[in-house]
Amino acid sequence: MPSLEEELWVIAKPSGKKAQAAEDDLGSGALMAKLPDQVKQIPLPLKHTAVTATIDGYIASVEVIQKFNNPYDSKIEAVYMFPLPQNSAVNEFIMVIGDRRIRGIIRDRKEAETIYADAKRQGYTASLLTQERPNIFTQKVANIEPGKNIDIHIKYFNTLSYRDGWYEFVFPMVVGPRFNPPGSTDGIGAVARGRHGTSGQKNEVQYLKPTERSGHDIALNVNLNTGVAIEEITSTNHKITEAGDQIGLRKIAIAKNDRIPNKDFVLRYRVAGKRIKSNLLTHKNKNGQYFTMMLYPPADLKSLERQPVELIFVLDCSGSMRGQPFNQAKAAIRKGLGRLNPQDTFQIIRFSNNASQLGPRPLKATEENIQRGLNYLSQLNSGGGTMMIEGIKAALDFAHDENHLRFVCFLTDGYIGNDAQILGEVHKRISNSRIFSFGVGSAPNRYLMNRMAKLGRGAVGYLSLKDDGAKVMDKFFDSISHPALTDIKINWGAMKVKDVYPARIPDLFVGRPVILTGRFEGKMPAEIRVNGMTGGEAAQVLIKATTPESGAGHEGIPSVWARMKIADLADRSTYTPNMELPDQIKEIALNYNLMSVFTAFVAVDSSQRTKGKIGTTVSQAIPVPEGVKYSTTVNE
Repeated sequence: MPSLEEELWVIAKPSGKKAQAAEDDLGSGALMAKLPDQVKQIPLPLKHTAVTATIDGYIASVEVIQKFNNPYDSKIEAVYMFPLPQNSAVNEFIMVIGDRRIRGIIRDRKEAETIYADAKRQGYTASLLTQERPNIFTQKVANIEPGKNIDIHIKYFNTLSYRDGWYEFVFPMVVGPRFNPPGSTDGIGAVARGRHGTSGQKNEVQYLKPTERSGHDIALNVNLNTGVAIEEITSTNHKITEAGDQIGLRKIAIAKNDRIPNKDFVLRYRVAGKRIKSNLLTHKNKNGQYFTMMLYPPADLKSLERQPVELIFVLDCSGSMRGQPFNQAKAAIRKGLGRLNPQDTFQIIRFSNNASQLGPRPLKATEENIQRGLNYLSQLNSGGGTMMIEGIKAALDFAHDENHLRFVCFLTDGYIGNDAQILGEVHKRISNSRIFSFGVGSAPNRYLMNRMAKLGRGAVGYLSLKDDGAKVMDKFFDSISHPALTDIKINWGAMKVKDVYPARIPDLFVGRPVILTGRFEGKMPAEIRVNGMTGGEAAQVLIKATTPESGAGHEGIPSVWARMKIADLADRSTYTPNMELPDQIKEIALNYNLMSVFTAFVAVDSSQRTKGKIGTTVSQAIPVPEGVKYSTTVNE
């Protein structure tokens, strides 16, 4: 129930005949402003975003505050498309107007959109949060009066990734421009500021020119609570400040001179100890018992030699990769070719508007063939669209050599609008291949990268503008050079687990654990046994377990579990025609108060109508991601 300071206001749908708009109801229009070429500051409604993240174990609790202001002389509706982590469980939404806090309610998306539209038409201040992709959301705030401020509070939970000894917290700040295949209309268009409706796509992002600035900045603070000494902290893309001298506690903030939201915030930290053991977190509430477990492969895998590999490099040569991202991806492939052994095989595939490759089949990794590969790579240039589906088909349709473990390495920014189609093709063609996806650039499509790796039973890595492509590829080889733990089976003892996600446990690679989340009805055993095969030999991981007490554990675990269940159902919908899946997703989202593509948050302040007769819709234009060329990605 809302607290005394929080009130919930809902506009009832008019019954019977459609109600006529009053004289002072909200109209519609387009904001037109001619600005001199020398003017760089563009007045837009989103002034500031404040982010506060608290990390406990490997679960983050994050609050995002979007501060809107109307800089014009008439009412506006602000529209802002923005990213959140692909695994974020958004479960709280509050609109703040002065000292009033209006708590949003979760509803069926169509119902929420109707409530919002009615409130907008009648002149009430309202806000609507919808999901366009698992990592892309749209915020709408209607009837902001001239000079008035409105804050939107969003809260979510998500799990951190862990690889090669480092935990990683990511907060994406900008939606990269997407390429949509010809004939598609359900994608996300990339258009210039003020060019609404010119892309032919259902959703659009407006981008500022390189000479323009909106004034929107971001402040981000992270409260780290690791419980053990922190050995090292790095920020991949931003300058940061650190405070705190207690063991396991640290406060990190983005530096004041690095607050333009044009790249992902990536915080990596390493804690004391040679190796982090497998972790199990639990939570118990009135709805039952939940757990999340980070599963690590055995440390002694490093003593075993790797089997021969078949390495397929798939390079994105589209226009959005032009410049530094493309050069870094090529450097990574050059390093990968240099790490191959004579018993290995390889292939290089490029894609942009179409796909082509070095040869009709994988080549033996002889010195002569590797030089052929290097020569082919040096001749590749970037330009054109991102027909990634052609690269998928070319990479996964090779006949598989059973004597080689096949790894398909995609190096791309993932700037496409047909994510679901790509994932469907991966599932259809994956067979015995493993996918390692490398997200390239300052703000890659992390949702697509992560889901491809999940469907491909592989892993994901990221290559930012400040990373060394050769070193990233070296870490990849360090992982695959040791046998994966395959055919994993878990003995849960008396836990009586159910609904564990991912439903199919991926393979484990050295330094790259897997997170499993589920529910259980039984008792917690003293230990959980994880069995698998590596290099033809049996291996086992033992995980210590403790019984959760009522109310104990991390409150975000039920939301994290529900989000993973929704993600699993959404994945199935890309390759399994099933009319029941949308209803199942919606039911889970409503029961756990979560955002999904079929649900939305809506908040309405019906205490008073706003003044004025005309309301103009203003889309919040954003900068293109750092390192991405405006001229090659934005539709003018």
